[in-house]
This record gives sequence, structure tokens and C-alpha cells, in this order.
Amino acid sequence: MGFYVVQALTGLASASALFLAAAGLSIIFGVTRIVNFAHGVFYMLGAYMAWTLTSQFGDSVLGFWLALIVASLSIGVVGLLVELTVLRRIYQAPELFQLTATFGVFLILQDVTLAIWGPEDLLGPRAPMLDGSVTVLGHPLPSYDLALIVLGPLVLAGLWFLFYRTRWGALVRAATEDREMLGALGVNQRLLFSTVFFLGTALAAFGGAAQLPKGGADLLMGLNILASVFVVVVVGGMGSIPGAFLAALLIAQLNAFGILIFPQGTLVLMFLVMAVVLVIRPKGLLGKAEGASRIESRALIEAAYPAPGVWERSFWALAIAALALLPLAGDAFALVLTKDILLFVLLAASLHFLLGPGGLVSFGHAAFFGCGAYAAALLVTYAESSMVLALLLAPLLAGCVAIIVGWFCVRLSGVYFAMLTLAFAQVLWSIVFQWTSVTGGDDGLLGVWPDTWANDDTVFYYLVTVLAIGGILLLRQAVHSPFGFATRAGRDSMLRAEALGLHVKQVQHVAMVFAGALAGLAGALYAFSKGSAFPDYMGIEMSFDSLIAVMLGGVQSLLGPLFGAGLFSWAAHELSTLSYWRGILGLLIVVLVLAFPRGLAGIPAAFRAARERLA
Repeated sequence: MGFYVVQALTGLASASALFLAAAGLSIIFGVTRIVNFAHGVFYMLGAYMAWTLTSQFGDSVLGFWLALIVASLSIGVVGLLVELTVLRRIYQAPELFQLTATFGVFLILQDVTLAIWGPEDLLGPRAPMLDGSVTVLGHPLPSYDLALIVLGPLVLAGLWFLFYRTRWGALVRAATEDREMLGALGVNQRLLFSTVFFLGTALAAFGGAAQLPKGGADLLMGLNILASVFVVVVVGGMGSIPGAFLAALLIAQLNAFGILIFPQGTLVLMFLVMAVVLVIRPKGLLGKAEGASRIESRALIEAAYPAPGVWERSFWALAIAALALLPLAGDAFALVLTKDILLFVLLAASLHFLLGPGGLVSFGHAAFFGCGAYAAALLVTYAESSMVLALLLAPLLAGCVAIIVGWFCVRLSGVYFAMLTLAFAQVLWSIVFQWTSVTGGDDGLLGVWPDTWANDDTVFYYLVTVLAIGGILLLRQAVHSPFGFATRAGRDSMLRAEALGLHVKQVQHVAMVFAGALAGLAGALYAFSKGSAFPDYMGIEMSFDSLIAVMLGGVQSLLGPLFGAGLFSWAAHELSTLSYWRGILGLLIVVLVLAFPRGLAGIPAAFRAARERLA
């Protein structure tokens, strides 16, 4: 009995720590509507800053807790500077471009941390007078866990008082409900946004600082906590602080006891919980339906996609000619790099079909890419299939997976749809990661090589080029087909489209299957190109990379994902040899977002507008 009590108390401590990290994200999203990818790096910075300050004056109880508070406030100022210099300039841009900017900020601050504190993990100090353990029913429990159990509810109570007993809190709650009306009443929204971002960042940093005695500080902790924080916020309901606390309790307790019952499921248990909650309650446990003022920026989704003009046709002719002539240069590495870029472009183009014409933001699109790769690898490994048959069946399998995933996901919209796709992607990743006897687990499946006739580098390059370009052109043709017009109609006005007799959810479901099948084709080709299939092919990082590529290129143009994916792949490869390549890539992303909010494909329009203003 004592063991289970201690396990429950351990779960409560984990819930408090998770709530501290998630509360700030929930506050920021509730007011500013920004899906803040930089939240994890502020959590990490809080731990590093707390490590520095506790080594200076953290020997006493007062000094230790004062160091944690000062570290949190210091990182809150860093967050405020980010809001003033980056986010304030793009509040009127489409919301997903703000997401791209925060991803760039994440990369920059991660490398800043590396430059200041170095690459080595830092061992956290013991909390004074809490460095031992207490005995609960004959079983030891770390004393610091008791402090965390108390700390979480204290922060919740403080936030409740701040939001419900102060004028500032009333303004924040009003902004959460209807920020446009609040601005019409004369409230300075910019100042309100800045204070909210400061508070949310400081809370994230406090969560990282509070974890210092339990795990120290390392450069991956920001990325590792990000998925958990998003899950807590979405399960609780976006913008709901009590919901985030309740979700943290639920997930932490399930993790604490789930490891005893089903150890293999610990990697995805929280994603399974999120999937179940969102299917039953699409807005989360305590989330509220969004009002009319919460409709996403139409600048993102209302894209006309006109038929290709002379400039676009010239681009395609030159691009195809360059790809056809590339083998004549005799550079084998250039062929390998170009194949990788083409397949990433096909993945990004398939995601763009969902995001642009379909209006569906997916955080787990790489799952279909990975399904295609593993389908091809499994067919070759166990059925001794030919490459041709594998390339035919792999997209079909990826499409079948999309049928199942889409059936659940298209019931939702916005961030909830995005997070449910992420949940299913993580479940699929867990299957291939842990099913070692079949998928090889973390070691992957090796020996997935092309057939003899395509084993020549040049021949396989042309095969990849033809199939990738063919898939991209098929996606473009679909946008201008009756099916494409139906997806765009449902995107622009669901009620009007349904009044005209369209079954919008069915159309979105078909669009997801179509995009998933083409992502599966890209994955199958990638497996043959690399001779292997690994779980990373369907990981979170691959999904986010493709999303960032589409955002960089521009959602409003069919050429956007081509430009964005090409630049992202090339920059990641060229910069990867540098010591601080992530920071340079992040700076490039931020500069592009600030200078061209409509993406690379919007540069000509931006120059035309500038020329007209000068005229």
C-alpha cells in the first residue's frame, strides 16, 4: 500500500512541475493566439540561469528560492525582448507565420545557451533542507517532491488571484474572450500582450528552474518538454489555467501508474490520453468554443491559386531542364543532395495541399512519410518484393493509414486538429520504435536498396526526379480540379459550402488521404535512396521541418513549398558544418518572416507593392 501512495505522491510532484511549464504557454495562447514554439527554450534558459545564480547565493534556503525567482524574472525579460523585437512586428501576420518566427527564436536561443554555458550537461544543486527524503508508509520519498507538490497549487492560487482579483487580470480575461472588442474600448493591446508574454515566459523559466535539483540542465530539455507542455495545454483546453492544472494531474498520474501496468506505453501514453480527450471533448477538458472574433486570419487561408502564368511556366521549364542536365556535371554528391531536396519538397508540397487549399494544419504529417518508408522496407525485407511493387504499395498503405487517422482528426479544427495529428503520429512512431522484432526498433531496417536496373546512381536519380516532379504536378493539378475547388470552398466558408450541398468533412478527409498517399510515396523513395528506414522518418522533428518549410515558402502560392523546402534543405545542409548552425538558421528564418510575412513566394508581390508606394 505504501508503495502506491508514494507513487501517487511522485505523480503529484510531476504534475506540479508540468503545470509550472504549461501554465505560461496557456496564458500566452489565450491572449495573443500565438502557438509559441519558443516556450521550451525559455524553460531551458530558466534552468541554466538558476544554475548560475544558485552557485552564487543559493547555499541557504532563502538564497536558493530567491535564485530561482530572480532567474525566472530574468528570463521573463528575455521573453519580453523577443516579443518587442520579433513578435510585435508580425501580430497582423497570419498566425502560423508567428509560429514559424518562434521556431526561429528557439534555434537562436538554443545556440546562445550553447555559447554561454557550453555543451556539457550541468548537475543541479541540492535544495537546502530538501536534499534528503522522508518515509511514507515505509517507503522513501524525496523531500523536494513534497516541495513541488505544494508549489504547483500555490502558483495556481497566485494566478487565480491575479486573473480574478486585479484589473490587469480582468483585461486579460476580456482579451481571451474578445480581444477585438477590447481594443475598440481603448485598451492598449500591445502593452497587454507584452505583460502577458513576460508572465508566460517567466512561468516557463520558473518551471525549468524548479526542475534543476531533480535533473540539472542540458541543451535538449527545452525540446524534450515542449511536446508534454503542448499536450497538457490542449488536453486542459487552450487558454484555461485550471484546465492545464487538471490535465497535468491526469497525465502525471497516468504516467506514474502506467509504467507499472504497461511499461511499453510510457512513450506515448500522454498522446493516447490527448487523442481520447479530443475525440470525446474536442475543445479539451475545460476549453471553450471560440467566438466569432477568434476566426483565424483569412490572410493565411483565402488563397485563389490562379492558373500558372508565363513566369511560373518559365520557372518550371528551367527547373526541369536543370534537373535533367545535372548528372552531366559528374558530381555524385550533388545528385545525392538534389534527391534529398526533391523528396523533402514532395513532402512539403503534400503538406501544403492540406494547409493551403484544405485549411488544415497538421503537426504530424511526417507519419505518412514514415509509413511509406516502412511499408517499402518491410515489403523488401520480409516479402522480398521488387522496388516497383514496393513503390506502388507504399503510397496505398500510407493512404490507408490516413483514412484511419483522418476519420478522427477531421472532426476537429485549428490547433486541436493539429495536436490530434501529432498524437497519432507519435503513436505510430512508438509502434515502429518499440516493435523491435519486426521494425528493428531504433536500429531500423537496413538493406532496402533499389532493384538491379535502378542501382546506378544516375538511373535512380532520374527515377526520383520523375516521380517527385510528377507527384508535385499532380498536387498542383488537384488544386485546380473540381475536388480542389471543393476543398477551398470548405476552407473559406464551411457553412456556405455545406449550404451548397458539399460534405466539407468528407472532402477534408479525402484531401488528407490524398496528401498522405503522396507523402508515403516520398517516404518510400527516401527509404530506397538511403537503403534504410528509421523511426526518425516519422518523428516530430520531420513534421515540424516540413511545416516550417511550407511557412517559409508561403502558403498562398503553389510555388511556396518548393521554394521553402528547397531553401530549408539547402541551408540546413550548408550550415550544419558550422559550430552554431542552428542559431544561424534560426536567424535566417526570423529575418525572412519579418521581411516577407507571406513567405518567399510573396517576394515579387512585396517588391511590386513597394514600387507602387514609391511611385
